Amino acid sequence: MAIISWVILGLIAGWIAKFFMPLGRVGVIKTILLGIAGALVGGYISTFFGWGSVTGFNFPSLLISVLGSIILIYIYRHLRQ
Repeated sequence: MAIISWVILGLIAGWIAKFFMPLGRVGVIKTILLGIAGALVGGYISTFFGWGSVTGFNFPSLLISVLGSIILIYIYRHLRQ
């Protein structure tokens, strides 16, 4: 069940991050992967700074995941150029 929650959280986080930083024509799978990876990156950064971590499907976890996804999209866009 946790895997399904991560996929749903990743999908939502990736979609919201893609709204703020458009990627062009990117598929659903890449959006989900960027969202899940963004959750991991955001969770690591927030834990490192002591802000908390991604603990479940709630608003702070979604916010951290979206911020991590935005960071990954920024890196992805610069590496793709």
